Amino acid sequence: MWLYLAALVGLYYLFRWFWERQVVSHLQDKCVFITGCDSGFGNLLARQLDMRGLRVLAACLTEAGAEQLRNRTSQRLETVILDVTRTESIAAAAQWVKERVGDRGLWGLVNNAGIYHPIAFFEWQTMKNFENILKVNLFGLAEVTLSMLPLVRRARGRIVNVSSIVGRIAYAGGAYSCSKYGVEAFSDILRRELKGFGVNVSVIEPGRFKTGITEVERCLQGMKQAWEETPTHIKESYGQPFFDAYYNMVKQYMSTCSSNLTLVTDCMEHALTSVHPRTRYSGGWDAQFFFVPLSYLPTRLADYVLTRFQPTPAQAA
Repeated sequence: MWLYLAALVGLYYLFRWFWERQVVSHLQDKCVFITGCDSGFGNLLARQLDMRGLRVLAACLTEAGAEQLRNRTSQRLETVILDVTRTESIAAAAQWVKERVGDRGLWGLVNNAGIYHPIAFFEWQTMKNFENILKVNLFGLAEVTLSMLPLVRRARGRIVNVSSIVGRIAYAGGAYSCSKYGVEAFSDILRRELKGFGVNVSVIEPGRFKTGITEVERCLQGMKQAWEETPTHIKESYGQPFFDAYYNMVKQYMSTCSSNLTLVTDCMEHALTSVHPRTRYSGGWDAQFFFVPLSYLPTRLADYVLTRFQPTPAQAA
């Protein structure tokens, strides 16, 4: 019985390996537009695809980031300045891409741009924090996608949206997690709407990685500022010892992030170059072997696991 089961599992993974290793032909003729290429996943993916011979159109927030990327890649790669929170910037980038891809259309769109700060409890954040995060991570992603969609549809191409493992199971991050749940929903609906056009939509769910948005000192400074600006009566409910303990937890948590970004960019590359891309990719060992299994547990059990070591507030029940 167990031998047959093991054989079936083995056959399944063998078939999946063969199914997923088939690569799209004529990659050198494909154009891919990537947002958030100043650093992190976007920067590495742009260089990775450039090395494979694809024509990369990289969007950066700053000219310094664009120049740094150009200096590390071939002359095929081109850059454009893009602020995903500004409609006029998105429209200009869409026109720029259209002029470069022509009648071929855009094979790949990678929505990677995102922000994270501050890491704080909901009561420590302002509505301005929510607005800033949602404008970049969700509204900007949606607007960029819709502006590029006619070009992607023409090429029957790929859309790759970078979510997060906290878009699968919400355990921290406040407004960031909310924005990534929105990315998951947007992607699922978009995938079903575009099925008839031959466009594939994939979601990338990275675990914990060392990128610009998870830089330890920056995260801790943002959390400290959020706490300092929190109304006194709310701070009294939690207590300074609670904040100090939580601060140290976050510090330890962020310092253990993986520096192997290829675990994520390889997923992105596969979504763009495989004949049979997956609908979801979990990037990182923590995502695959802890958070994804945790997301299938009963909610109360998952709550227990995720809050087991959380400090106790001053005015606890």
